[in-house]
Amino acid sequence: MDSQKSGKQKKQAVDKSKKKKDYWILKIFLMSISISAVFSLVSSNVLNGAGYVVAFLLLASFIVVGILFDMIGVAVTVAEERPFHSMAAHGEKCASSALRLIRNADKVSSVCNDVVGDISGIVSGTTAAVIVTRLCDSFNLDTMLLSLVISALVSGLTIGGKAIGKTIAINNSTQVVYTVSRIIHLVRKK
Repeated sequence: MDSQKSGKQKKQAVDKSKKKKDYWILKIFLMSISISAVFSLVSSNVLNGAGYVVAFLLLASFIVVGILFDMIGVAVTVAEERPFHSMAAHGEKCASSALRLIRNADKVSSVCNDVVGDISGIVSGTTAAVIVTRLCDSFNLDTMLLSLVISALVSGLTIGGKAIGKTIAINNSTQVVYTVSRIIHLVRKK
């Protein structure tokens, strides 16, 4: 009889875990669509009638967002809880946010690296293509050469920036997580 109960309890726990996993997949899917729509909307509105300086600043901002969120995802993954337990014991208000980030590192990393990071990469590529098209139309330039130069530059900045960001995140994970938790704490207060 007890073995039947424990078998039912295990099955219920597995079913509950599967439902949570399914809910997380749906949640991340909807989050991806929402963030992508917002980034694309911002890009379209800013690029519509904007000058080249504004267009390149928008492109740079998408690259920087991708690098920063990649850093956060890596830092949360490698950070340890111990310093934040100490901070919490000393009354540091943002320590609980930091601990929550670290305890949910898989989800935080997925959102930061995969959702925001990948969307930033896609939107920066689209923004670069719009810039190339406008430059070629305005100055009668060779589309192939300009497209090659700008896409290589965007790729190099993104990949190089993420490599530097990962090194910073790994070597300074506590500080990165602390900074993010302070920002979260300030946003929640307001």
